[in-house]
Amino acid sequence: MRKVLLAASEAVPFIKTGGLADVVGALPKYLDKEEYDVRVILPKYACMDASFLPQLRFVCHFYVNLNWRKQYAGIFETEYRGIKFYFVDNEFYFAGPSPYHNIYEDVEKFAYFSKAVLGCLPYLDFVPDVIHCNDWQTGLIPVFLRTAFGDDRFYAGIRTVFSIHNMQFQGRWRIKEVMDITGLPAGIFSATGLESYGEANYLKGGVVYADAVTTVSPTYARDIMTVEGGEGLSGLMCAKRNRLYGILNGIDYEEFNPQTDPYIHVNYTHKDAQVGKKRNKAALQKELGLPVRDDVPMIGIVSRMTAQKGFELIDYAMEELLNTLDIQVVVLGTGEDKYENSFRYFQAKYPRQVCAHIGYSEEQAHKVYASADVLLMPSQFEPCGLSQMIAMRYGTLPIVRETGGLKDTVEPYNEYENTGNGFSFANFYAQDMMHVIQYAYEVYQEHKDEWMKLQLRAMEKNFSWSSSVKKYEELYDKLCDQ
Repeated sequence: MRKVLLAASEAVPFIKTGGLADVVGALPKYLDKEEYDVRVILPKYACMDASFLPQLRFVCHFYVNLNWRKQYAGIFETEYRGIKFYFVDNEFYFAGPSPYHNIYEDVEKFAYFSKAVLGCLPYLDFVPDVIHCNDWQTGLIPVFLRTAFGDDRFYAGIRTVFSIHNMQFQGRWRIKEVMDITGLPAGIFSATGLESYGEANYLKGGVVYADAVTTVSPTYARDIMTVEGGEGLSGLMCAKRNRLYGILNGIDYEEFNPQTDPYIHVNYTHKDAQVGKKRNKAALQKELGLPVRDDVPMIGIVSRMTAQKGFELIDYAMEELLNTLDIQVVVLGTGEDKYENSFRYFQAKYPRQVCAHIGYSEEQAHKVYASADVLLMPSQFEPCGLSQMIAMRYGTLPIVRETGGLKDTVEPYNEYENTGNGFSFANFYAQDMMHVIQYAYEVYQEHKDEWMKLQLRAMEKNFSWSSSVKKYEELYDKLCDQ
């Protein structure tokens, strides 16, 4: 049996700030339990879901050497849905109201976490064949494994996979300070190691020192080898292309299931989606104070409000869309102040067309997925994206820009061949986005039969972890057999 340890800074249901948590929480459940002993290790944040604290069992404690510092590390464990989760406890590093703070604090916090992950293994009597690291917060695990722990026979034979969920976030800070934190030798901070544009770069460390690198969609794997998508590391990614794998994320079909979802007003399947979605839409319109009208297409937006997510385009186009199309727009999310305030403005000006919930609610997100007719995701870049897959699971058609995982998952509607499961546009221009929204509006209003077929194709598309998991299993096996 292969032993795999997933290391990450967050995972559902314990702590979540973004899609990384969904992936780390779901992937272990779908790996073959007969072939893989999969466990997960996370920081024990003060802000984690407190309802799980009584279930945590203390396992051991030890000390982590960070150069001249000697820091306590406690290990707790629990089991959730058949998966063992470990938690690294240190109140100095993991206090506070959120998992992430200032970068100069986080580089020390996650250097400590990375070293604690390796340091705890002898106490757990668990020697993983593969440590699967996720994003820059765990980028130093492969580095420490090959350096500080490189001469220890206990760690011989452990392979590492490093997954990039978003190339934009790299964990960069001043070399002198990172050397002081980590105690790593000066030779590591070179152009062939952690150094990048005069700074130490944790994500680069993970890429350079890991045995394999993955990212969360095939198209994004190609994107990060370009100057436009590589965020300054395109040359490195090209150099590592022979061990770079693009594996599309899946979604948890147990959590996102319109037939059993406890959050939505009315449950439904693909067989009665028309009736089910209509009733959910009416209930959400009533709940939000919008006119209850089935003849008006509802555009849903469930997203962080950032430039990356295309809110620059949405902000530019909203006035014209609301004045030229008979639509309703339901927004759920938080982000940059200018975009939050923009939606507050549009809600005040168009109260019968716009409802913006500035904040996040898992229950409300499920209601939007089940009720909206389309989901708008005009991302500037998108490593994978989960919302478009969730939307299609609920029969809500995505309107996306053709980038990263959005291009891999959304097949644009072709009226001549009667194919597709959504709508898309190629260029990052507001006019292009508006044109495809107008086209979707026309299909919704004038071609109801085609719209229903689109919904059915979207719901029948399989975005579960079943196919993606097989690719991870193949990668783990390949590394173990080397």
